[in-house]
Amino acid sequence: MAIHVALHHRTAYRYDRPVRLGPQVIRLRPAPHCRTRILSYSLTLTPEDGNFVNWQQDAFSNHLARVVYPELVREFAVTVDLIAELAVYNPFDFFLEPYAERFPFTYDRGLAAELSPYLRKRPRKPRFAAFVASLDLTPVRSIDFLVALNSRINAFVKYVIRLEPGVQTPEQTLTLGSGSCRDSAWLMVQTLRHVGLAARFVSGYLIQLKADQKALDGPSGAEKDFTDLHAWCEVYLPGAGWVGLDPTSGLFAGEGHIPLACSPEPSSAAPISGGVDECETKFDFAMAVTRVYESPRVTLPYSDEQWRKIGSLGHAIDADLRKHDVRLTMGGEPTFISLDDPDGPEWNFTAVSPKKRALSGELIRRLRHKFAPGALLHYGQGKWYPGEPLPRWALAAYWRKDGVPVWKDDSLIADEAKNYGHGPREAKELATRLAQVIGVNPAHLLPGYEDAFYYTWKERRLPSNVTPEKSQLKSKEERARLAQIFQAGLGEVAGYALPLQRATVAGRPGWMSGSWFLRDDETLWLLPGDSPMGLRLPIDSIPWVADKDYPWLWPQDPSQKLPALPKEWWARG
Repeated sequence: MAIHVALHHRTAYRYDRPVRLGPQVIRLRPAPHCRTRILSYSLTLTPEDGNFVNWQQDAFSNHLARVVYPELVREFAVTVDLIAELAVYNPFDFFLEPYAERFPFTYDRGLAAELSPYLRKRPRKPRFAAFVASLDLTPVRSIDFLVALNSRINAFVKYVIRLEPGVQTPEQTLTLGSGSCRDSAWLMVQTLRHVGLAARFVSGYLIQLKADQKALDGPSGAEKDFTDLHAWCEVYLPGAGWVGLDPTSGLFAGEGHIPLACSPEPSSAAPISGGVDECETKFDFAMAVTRVYESPRVTLPYSDEQWRKIGSLGHAIDADLRKHDVRLTMGGEPTFISLDDPDGPEWNFTAVSPKKRALSGELIRRLRHKFAPGALLHYGQGKWYPGEPLPRWALAAYWRKDGVPVWKDDSLIADEAKNYGHGPREAKELATRLAQVIGVNPAHLLPGYEDAFYYTWKERRLPSNVTPEKSQLKSKEERARLAQIFQAGLGEVAGYALPLQRATVAGRPGWMSGSWFLRDDETLWLLPGDSPMGLRLPIDSIPWVADKDYPWLWPQDPSQKLPALPKEWWARG
């Protein structure tokens, strides 16, 4: 989710007398390799008239504007306005050449020659020499070395706002134990060069936005939206190219780092440079960042006003659809993640888990209470993907738009976390009672059994020193299935089936039942598997019926006009 921000930067000089300006070089345009997308950019100069501007690229491919004022001026101001698209990217998203994956490494001869300006080292003074000598150069992953060095300089150098011009030497920064961003960046550049890595100094903009939510642990970052001129460094990694390191924060450069000028020396990366006649100068500087567009996201959803607009638009679209008799269906799968354990496997790569099932049951009950009191909760099974032993579950809630409750007694909804100890006897009692309530003959109840022939054959195929309870089968699910079935006994009833069909009875909608004609000994053998009995019925053993004689049930047209539902649907007690 991207955020578009407008950055405004103004630097102004007011002189106490008319002065002649030498050529002014302005390095305030995002560099060609900037990873943050720049949607628009403008450079405005004051005085607006009487100047000549030539856009160029320097020896290091940085954009620069060379400005000449032939006449005397009393002021000089530079204003930059740009819009940047801040979309989060992974600063570690790169590959390295095999020889550069571990540090220390040596650049190829040809590459080293090309990088020679960025390998030029300043003489070592005592403190800086000791600092470099203290670095652990034991072979390690190159990324790990850079992360450790970046963090070390960040921890050692205290950040201060320094108004004096120029950049401290590494010796000065280490002696003082403090410095501005440009001082830390130059220390990092020289340190990298002294251990054999090409590095360059970067001058640029830094944009930091206030987080939508405070961090649960650690600092939350900027307390308000902020931007300023900043400095960091870039190191050249074969295979990855130039990679930004910000020792002021101890982090790798991200979407908020917008490079303006990159060069071997800080002096050639100054935002504005040029000569002026001797005079007294008043300096003015202002920077601001404003959000101009934000995509709704998990941490910052739609505002109430946005929801009102969305609702109004939806009603307008519905009116158009009704006007033109356009009939639509819609489906979808909203994705939820546990707040307590967002990194759990069931929220990232594992499809289902007992915890996920319990949380889903809690969620649908909360949704029912909020949106549809009196709804009928249906706990069924959903999609069955190849290679998975069981279908996935699907939870649904059904309610009437007129508010009449479909389900009246919530105490009858079972708690799946409890083990009620119900078995075949209770199943028979429930099925018998159901038959009585809907008015069908309970004699049509059929007990279902696990397929003794299949499991006996399965047992005979086991090695002689293996039992179903202690099977050495490779499949965990198959081991558990065999053990459970043999422990219960193949001759035990697994459940009961009651054939039902919707019918008209005495002129009113009702139900009818009948006998289920099966093969062999009329025993209802269930298909092997882990699913509940209702999904393992031998449907293919139902006697064949010609198409012309089959009692087809045609689905009702969902757009058909139907009479109003009765106020009380539950006619029997």
